[in-house]
Amino acid sequence: MPAALRTGPFNGAEAKGVGITRSQLRGAGYRRLGAGLYRWVGLNESPQLILTAAAKRMPAGAAFSGRTAGWLHGLDLAPCDPIEVTIPEPSGSSRLAGASVRRAHIARQEIVRRRGLPTTSAVRTVVDLGGRDPLTEGVVAADLFLHAGLVSVDELRGYVAKHPGARGIARLRRVVDLVEPKAESAMETRLRMLLVLARLPRPEVQVSIHDDEGRFLGRPDLLYPRQRLAIEYDGANHRERLVDDNRRQNGLVGAGLRLLRFTAADVYGSPDTIAMQVRHNLARGA
Repeated sequence: MPAALRTGPFNGAEAKGVGITRSQLRGAGYRRLGAGLYRWVGLNESPQLILTAAAKRMPAGAAFSGRTAGWLHGLDLAPCDPIEVTIPEPSGSSRLAGASVRRAHIARQEIVRRRGLPTTSAVRTVVDLGGRDPLTEGVVAADLFLHAGLVSVDELRGYVAKHPGARGIARLRRVVDLVEPKAESAMETRLRMLLVLARLPRPEVQVSIHDDEGRFLGRPDLLYPRQRLAIEYDGANHRERLVDDNRRQNGLVGAGLRLLRFTAADVYGSPDTIAMQVRHNLARGA
């Protein structure tokens, strides 16, 4: 196995250049990735490998975009479900096997290299994700980029101001109005947006609570300070953090807060129940 073919995907010409024939490529030592692309069978099929293979088939000036770009920027987004690519207009074919292709203008400064691949810039990626349905997922993406320090609210507001007639700009404007850079997870944002879209008051995010002597008690995910109501999202690692979470909960309750806890099953399966419980507790607090 030539060393040059062990590190990533390659095409037929590259294989031929190191002495590998077409019949050998059809053998057990190689796997076909797409039109004219292969990998060594000993190379694990990771998102990086899949995207590197896709990049070899992209036309000049194209870039990974959307959720794929978010992953390339280092965020916890699904990069290959589907692979998202933006091709500049005018360009050749708008089809790319195995990818969801969007044709749109991309300025040169809006393309950067991330993990060695052409990627829409952080601002452009938020713009693309924030300008499409559903609204909640646009806010999720924007919160992730903001929390990671990859973009700022001022940059997003500046883009909105400079592109008043751009496609999707009205939705992006609403996304920017709803973002919370302090949000620490996608599910926390989805829980917050569930409440906002249910026309409940907008909660504060990640507010530090201290006792009368200034000791830190906890920082609930969401807080209605006037009604003394704290809301927590329990993620998949809640069991691993059970002792710390219980200690924090006791501190918050001891400080006079009422506490509601929700999980992914609640957010996805019983959103109306969440809204009803929060509305009821806000009324009690008032």
